Amino acid sequence: MCFVKSGGTMIKGYLFDYGGTLDTAGCHWGQMLWHAYERQRIPITNEQFREAYIYGERALGRAPIIQPDYSFWKTLDIKIRLEMEHLCTQGAWEADEREFATRHQAVLDDVYQRVQEITAHSCEVLQRLGDHYPMVLVSNFYGNIKKVLQEFGFDSLFKQVVESTVVGVRKPDPRIFLLGVKALGFQPTEVAVVGDSLYKDIGPARQIGCHTIWFRGEGWSVQKSDEIIPDRVITDLSQIG
Repeated sequence: MCFVKSGGTMIKGYLFDYGGTLDTAGCHWGQMLWHAYERQRIPITNEQFREAYIYGERALGRAPIIQPDYSFWKTLDIKIRLEMEHLCTQGAWEADEREFATRHQAVLDDVYQRVQEITAHSCEVLQRLGDHYPMVLVSNFYGNIKKVLQEFGFDSLFKQVVESTVVGVRKPDPRIFLLGVKALGFQPTEVAVVGDSLYKDIGPARQIGCHTIWFRGEGWSVQKSDEIIPDRVITDLSQIG
């Protein structure tokens, strides 16, 4: 079974993004977390949350806080804690120790449950796709992606995992996609790349000649597809194939 792209070239393998694609169904992680804050009635504004989210991401990027053996649960725990501590220190949220602990746990449980539901669906789709195509994961992550894949049942589905922290190249650098193509053993024109970000996934993948499939969900900001044009657009992973 091979998917035929426009121009007659056969797709022989797939590269998948992870964060924002397989774990949130196209929803940017900032939005995923913000909606949990809303559901759990954390008394802050969207602007205050955005500042805290960016602070947390930068903190995780600067220092090796996340270790290779950390589960996603533990990673998410740390991420939310960094955000909430920033909100408190900046005076955006006045919470005593008890309220902080209660609200932190509530947001953590909320998000983790939703990720479990989404990854279960993603696993089901990839298991079917994997019967016909080899697949490689290409992800910007914290160094613990293999542990996370085990946690959600993805670990046996990919021929290889290309993680930015391990290989020393981050999206949107197209070289990280070339590593994925090399792992598949095909030409770029024979590979389809699936991701949620036009800038980090679709643009660089098109640059090296891959077929591109944009998983369009709720973005952090408006992503204009007239600037970077994907070959296909999907709104559910099951639409692949």
